[in-house]
Amino acid sequence: MREKTIEQKLVKAVRLRGGICPKFVSPGFDGMPDRLCLLPKGQAAFIELKAPGKKPRPLQLSRHRLLESLGHRVYVLDRPDQIEQILDEIGGDLR
Repeated sequence: MREKTIEQKLVKAVRLRGGICPKFVSPGFDGMPDRLCLLPKGQAAFIELKAPGKKPRPLQLSRHRLLESLGHRVYVLDRPDQIEQILDEIGGDLR
């Protein structure tokens, strides 16, 4: 399965919970996560998408640690079966 397919499933699942999941672009600040997951009631997290079995690069891990040190949640998603659990952790079960 390709990363793009997992990404599409994530965006759809977030929408079904009443949220949005825009692509996160940060010019001049490489290594940031791919998506910003915004759920109802102000719940948010960053999502790094990977093809199954792939791991974040060292720069990406560094950015994840930076975001986490600032109090933000960061998830690495590489399988579709992780989506519901991640969304439950971010915003509770809002379905």
